[in-house]
Amino acid sequence: MSDSYPTPPGPSSAPPPPPAVSAARAAAAPAPAAQAPAPQPAQAPTPQAPAAAAPTAAPATAAAPSTGSATGSATNSPTETKPTPSAAEMTRAAQILNVITNAYSAKMVGQEQLRMSLLVSLIAGGHSLLESVPGLAKTTAASTLADTVKAQFKRIQCTPDLLPSDITGNQIYDAQTGSFRTVLGPVHANFVLLDEINRSSAKTQSAMLEAMQEHQTTIGGEVHHLPEPFLVIATQNPIEQEGTYELPEAQMDRFLLKEIVEYPSPADEFEILGRIDSGVLDPDRHVSSAITLADVELLQDVASRIYVDAAIRNYIVSIAYVTRNPGPYIGEERARYIKYGASPRASIAFLQASRALALLNGRDHVLPEDIRTLRHLVLRHRVLLTFEADADGIRSEEIIDQIFASVPTP
Repeated sequence: MSDSYPTPPGPSSAPPPPPAVSAARAAAAPAPAAQAPAPQPAQAPTPQAPAAAAPTAAPATAAAPSTGSATGSATNSPTETKPTPSAAEMTRAAQILNVITNAYSAKMVGQEQLRMSLLVSLIAGGHSLLESVPGLAKTTAASTLADTVKAQFKRIQCTPDLLPSDITGNQIYDAQTGSFRTVLGPVHANFVLLDEINRSSAKTQSAMLEAMQEHQTTIGGEVHHLPEPFLVIATQNPIEQEGTYELPEAQMDRFLLKEIVEYPSPADEFEILGRIDSGVLDPDRHVSSAITLADVELLQDVASRIYVDAAIRNYIVSIAYVTRNPGPYIGEERARYIKYGASPRASIAFLQASRALALLNGRDHVLPEDIRTLRHLVLRHRVLLTFEADADGIRSEEIIDQIFASVPTP
C-alpha cells in the first residue's frame, strides 16, 4: 500500500524514497479558505551532502488529489478545515509580537535565536529546554518573557533533595477541621522556570511528565488542571556532572524545542556592561508595556490556522522516517552513530513549531525554510546518538544536517 513504510533495501539496491501520502489522503489534507489560495512554497537550498553519503532519496511528492470520492482509510479522515487567518488577525498578531519583541530587547542584549525559540514554544503551546554554561541569561530571558505577559510566573530551583510534592503540591492535614486540604505546588502557574532541572532526581523529574503532557496534576487521587496558557522553560548546565542526573529520554521528548545558548559577541557583552550601569537589568525593574493572556491565546489560535501544504507534511514525515532508517540515505558509516530515531512527537513538533515560526515571520503559510530553520531545535534531543559517536566527537547537529541533505526539499 502507498501509505505503508517501505522495506529497507538490501546492500545492492537503491535507497527507497521516504513515504508519501496517497492521493486519497492528499485530497483530505487541509486546504486554505477560498479567499486565501494555497501559496507556492519557495525553493530552499539543499545543503551539500558529503561525498561518502549514500545516494539521495527520491522526493516525497504528494500525489494530486483525485476527483472521485476518497476511499479506504481516507474515508475516516477529518475533512473539516479551519479558515486561514484573516488580514486583520495577522495584523493584530504582528502588533502583539512587536510588543513582546520590544520588551525582550529592552532587557536582553542579542540572543535573538533564544527569543525566537521561546516565542515559538509559547505560540505552539510547547515547552523549551535551554542548555548552556552558567551566566548566559537563560533565567533572565524566561523571567522577561513572563514579565511581558502579565501572568503567573513561578521559579523552581531544582536540587537533589527536591521532592515531587514540592513541585506538584501535597495534601496537608488541618488539625482545626480534622481533614486534609490540598496545597497546590508552584507548577500551577502560566510560566514555570525549572532552573537546573538536571540537578533534581529522576523521581522528581518524573513529576513533570503529567504536567507537561496533559497540563494537569494528580494530588491525592484528585485531578487539578493547570492554567492556560502553560509554558515550562527548563535550564540545564552541561559542564557540571557532580550532583546531577541525566534527563531520561521520555522527558526530553516532551520538550518541543531544545536550544543551545551561545556566548554573546564582544559588542553585545560591551552593551551588557552599559545596561548594568544604567540599571536596566535591575531585578525590580519591570517592562513598561505588556500583553494579556487573551493576547497569547489569540496568537495560539491564529498559529493553529496557519496553512501547511501536503508537500510540507510529506517533507516532515520523510525526515522522521529517515532518522529511523538512516543507512540507505546517509551511509552505513554515519548511520551506525544513530541509536534511536525521532518519535512521532518530532513530526508533531515540526508541524506546530513551523506554524508558530511562520506567524513570527508574518506569513499565513509554512515554507520549507521554516522546517529547515527548526531542524536542530526539534531533533537534537530526539535523534539519540551512540556512545561511539560521543567518543568520535560526532555531534547530533552534524547527523541532522546529513539527514536533511538526503531528503529533497519540496
